[in-house]
Amino acid sequence: MGALSDLRVLDLTQVLAGPYCTMLLADLGADVVKVERPGGDLIRPNPPFVASADEPYGGYFQSVNRGKRSVELDLGSERGREDFLSLVETADVVVENYRAGTMERFGLGYETLRERNPELIYSAIRGFGDPLTGATERQGQPSFDLIAQALGGVMEITGPEDGPPTKVGPGIGDLFTAALNAVGVLAAVHHRERTGEGQFVDTAMYDSIVSLCERAVYQYSYTGEPPTRQGNSHPTLFPYDAFEADDGHVVIAAFGDNHWRALCEAMDRPGLAADYPDASARLRNREALREEIAAWTRDRTCEEVTDALVGSIPCERVQDTADVFEDPHVRARDMLVEVEQPGADRCVTIAGQPIKMTATPPEPGGRAPLLDEHRAELLGERAEERAADD
Repeated sequence: MGALSDLRVLDLTQVLAGPYCTMLLADLGADVVKVERPGGDLIRPNPPFVASADEPYGGYFQSVNRGKRSVELDLGSERGREDFLSLVETADVVVENYRAGTMERFGLGYETLRERNPELIYSAIRGFGDPLTGATERQGQPSFDLIAQALGGVMEITGPEDGPPTKVGPGIGDLFTAALNAVGVLAAVHHRERTGEGQFVDTAMYDSIVSLCERAVYQYSYTGEPPTRQGNSHPTLFPYDAFEADDGHVVIAAFGDNHWRALCEAMDRPGLAADYPDASARLRNREALREEIAAWTRDRTCEEVTDALVGSIPCERVQDTADVFEDPHVRARDMLVEVEQPGADRCVTIAGQPIKMTATPPEPGGRAPLLDEHRAELLGERAEERAADD
């Protein structure tokens, strides 16, 4: 049994932030019911596919919807609303990521659902939050990861010094928001266990990225200067950077005095350790020192650099995804999971669950669902009656 095996979650979300949040809960054992609009989650037809677009969903949907059950409901119809409310009666959590006000227009807002189930935890993931927890003029606007990264400050501090603001590769505006929302849901579950009270949980993408950029916030407060891009280096630590090797790149984090001395010894440059013995001296002379380190790494392969440093200094090569697939650590930690791909003749690999627990180990619960695959088992006699009426 998973740690959350006594929780039922109604998941009205689509695309990435909401599905990733409920995926975390599903991996932890929750029964996650994906309530999909007519036609299903917008991201079902998104590539890549194994063989052809005839498959019921692509890799995007598979990755963040594994282990869930699916029912297709039209919340704009009286029948769909009735079916949904029947599910709400036995649910612990509802998660949705519509624009603010959408569920109210369906007649299914927080207050309505709370009347049907007073212990319900209602969780919203939006670009700019919900008026219930703090109204702003941005609420109601659509938002995606790119918008959150731009507004929250992460793009301004990402990229080369002489380059444009740069989006972080993964959708952190979605993923970080999703992880925070899962924490909020679990905190609300704990509160309900003590008090019997449900509540409204609200996590905004913009807010989450501001929180993620905590370093930029305190830097601006302390110095009055807004931080900007400086490549792979760190604003207050050195060396903490990426360096070119003969066959790729390595990262070296030797900002502590002990690591700095070990790096200078490995480079056969003990004089550098003596001349720049403390962090402030290294920061003042970071450009010249960076070139000293870069000249040493350029003449060596990534393996030669890591062989010389790993174990005494935080250092590793920069890997691509093919390297990740070949890394024994990743396999040993179950971070690559095989699941069935409907419509294809082979399994596919998705990212595993990084949360590890000894008594209730989380695990992805199989492939993502087909659209409306679990109608009969979720709605029972209601589904049979509907079929007979139709």
